[in-house]
Amino acid sequence: MQASDRFNINSQLEHLQAKYVGTGHADLNRFEWAVNIQRDSYASYVGHYPMLAYFAIAENESIGRERYNFMQKMLLPCGLPPEKEED
Repeated sequence: MQASDRFNINSQLEHLQAKYVGTGHADLNRFEWAVNIQRDSYASYVGHYPMLAYFAIAENESIGRERYNFMQKMLLPCGLPPEKEED
């Protein structure tokens, strides 16, 4: 691997991290990472009708109610954020 290849890979990674929030970055903590994963999952469930219908049948709820529940869970998917330590 040449130095130019390494630079190219790093610049592509930085571009992806700037463009898409869910790809993370060096300063991302565990809680923020978990929130991104949960929100992406809920958005996928709401966006894919067959998956939404599957969850609705499994929980014996209407599809609209299940969509509403997922949208509400997207607000605080992992609970309140932990308190930040001040140094």
